[in-house]
Amino acid sequence: MGPSENRTQQRKNQCRRKRRVRRPRARCCFLKGCEQKFQPRCWPQRYCSESCRQEARKWSRWKAQQRYRETAAGQQKRKGQSWRYRERVKSRKAPQPEAVNGAARVISKKHFFRAHVRPAGVLRALRAPTAKSLAALLLARVPTSSGAGAGAGAALETGTHLSRAY
Repeated sequence: MGPSENRTQQRKNQCRRKRRVRRPRARCCFLKGCEQKFQPRCWPQRYCSESCRQEARKWSRWKAQQRYRETAAGQQKRKGQSWRYRERVKSRKAPQPEAVNGAARVISKKHFFRAHVRPAGVLRALRAPTAKSLAALLLARVPTSSGAGAGAGAALETGTHLSRAY
């Protein structure tokens, strides 16, 4: 077979080039609060990730529920739900008090403060080595006057010693 007689037709078939596939430009995620820039894989893609898509779907369902509740049918249905719930609450039996098998647990006074008291050996070390009289203890900061006693710095009481005040 020889060349065709219509050369224009032949040229059209040979000059066909592959056109480059145009990708959509970068856009912002439609989810409120995310608004992150991303490169969509196909032109209708609106959300940057699967988690954003799920959050948008969740919000969409919530919004549809709100719109439905505003209608008369939605309000009637919600009213019925509320009534059935109140009936269920009324029909519930009151919980019976549990029977106590043993005696009530009582914390004994004897061991209650034991954790907060210092051991006796530590208390002995803290106690003053010499016993003081009650008058010396009470009047330790009272200044002596000119006719108060034997002399300045003299002991007020010598015979009585405080051992245990309780």
